[in-house]
Amino acid sequence: MPNRRVLAGFTLLALAVPLAACSAADPRATPTAPVVGPAPAATTTAGFQPVTLDNCGVPVDVGAPPERVVTIKSTPTEMLLALGLGERIVGVAYQDGPVPDEWAADAAGLPVLSDRVPGQEAVLELAPDFVYAGWESNLSADGAGDRAVLAERGIGTYVSPSACQEDGYQPDPLTFDDVFAEIEEVGAIFGVPERASEVAESQRAALDSIEPVTGVSAFWWSSGTDTPYAGGGIGAPNLILSTAGMTNILADVHETWAPAGWEAVIAADPSVLVLVDASWNTFEHKVEYLESNPALSQLTAVQNQRYVRLPFASTEAGVRNVEAAASVAQQVRELGLGG
Repeated sequence: MPNRRVLAGFTLLALAVPLAACSAADPRATPTAPVVGPAPAATTTAGFQPVTLDNCGVPVDVGAPPERVVTIKSTPTEMLLALGLGERIVGVAYQDGPVPDEWAADAAGLPVLSDRVPGQEAVLELAPDFVYAGWESNLSADGAGDRAVLAERGIGTYVSPSACQEDGYQPDPLTFDDVFAEIEEVGAIFGVPERASEVAESQRAALDSIEPVTGVSAFWWSSGTDTPYAGGGIGAPNLILSTAGMTNILADVHETWAPAGWEAVIAADPSVLVLVDASWNTFEHKVEYLESNPALSQLTAVQNQRYVRLPFASTEAGVRNVEAAASVAQQVRELGLGG
């Protein structure tokens, strides 16, 4: 499954210029903590109850469980795989990295429509009855198709609620209750509520078992170079850091991700640097940039090579966030910090 470039319109400036984010982050490294959740089980839709919901301001009515689904972005793909629904996926697009080993066999044969957002024609050729997208911008006239137009063709749509941008819909801030709610909402849509409850409960248990570190500050670098795109205070990066017990130096930036100024990072001199690993901006590239830059090389974290590595696909809101938080705490302790 290819890892490809994802750059959305984020927002920030030095340490506090707001801008609307569409989502973008980074890594693809091998997680240091296991992916939580029981192994996928055979699914059944017996006793399905029709679902009506408001998704990012768009009404979604599901009268029968979707059977032919196109997923756009890694988070929707991994959500369905975690729920044991891989056989219903007829095509994937804009994937951010390889899936974890536990789902690799189920993902191996999935058709890849595009390395980026697929066009509507490519989507329609697969005759889907549902499109599950990671970002609102994936479902547009210039993308996989406007949601209203797809609905007219009998194709249902759903956007990860964490990616909603409208006032009253965007999580502010994102919490694990939001993440678990999506798991259960998707389970209802696809007629596997019991399976979804199992996954959510397993993740709650794993979340409760995380032992937070203490006294550690961090800068979350997702992408970009001269102007780094960083984790702000209301999205998945801050949720992962705070769950691990760390202080995000951009926690007061009211954005999910946003462009930051290196001057602000130097002034804050964080204990560790969380480097998101993506094919378009790898962990190794980030380390090289930090260590070769005269000013950045003087950061305490760079001087002591205090780097935390996370795969991109685990850093957007989804079924891998608990694993990511556990991994961050573990890696920080391996660096000799956090108690």
